[in-house]
Amino acid sequence: MSDHTNTYPSLASAGHGLLVRFRYALHHSRLMQIAALCALWQVGEAVVRFAGLPIPGGIVGMALALALLLSGRVSLFSMKRGAEWFLAEMLLFFVPAVLAILEHRELIGLLGLKIMAVILLGTLTVMSVTALTVDLCYRWSMRHAGK
Repeated sequence: MSDHTNTYPSLASAGHGLLVRFRYALHHSRLMQIAALCALWQVGEAVVRFAGLPIPGGIVGMALALALLLSGRVSLFSMKRGAEWFLAEMLLFFVPAVLAILEHRELIGLLGLKIMAVILLGTLTVMSVTALTVDLCYRWSMRHAGK
């Protein structure tokens, strides 16, 4: 009897090849990175709806992205260009909010000023806490990099 060697690639190696192609596309395609970030957002939305969490799905999606980055499953380069696009086009995402304000004239008076103050203080607080956290993490990583 002849030795029957499998000349076809196994399912595992085919899956590995698909994963390699996906990672290559993720590293080199801004559109794939944007799609991956949107997919993480949608997964976060699904988790929030399923678990009944009182937080936005985008926050859960960002936590998932952070977990993937910290675990090494996804490299920073795999999300960098997509995230840069979102940051560059951020103003585009505010257009619907501006149009909504124009439809509600009561927001242009004192009530609007109060809301604007809360938004500005909230944004300043978030930016300050984020900067402090990044600075502390950077200092910690520099201290532990030499060990």
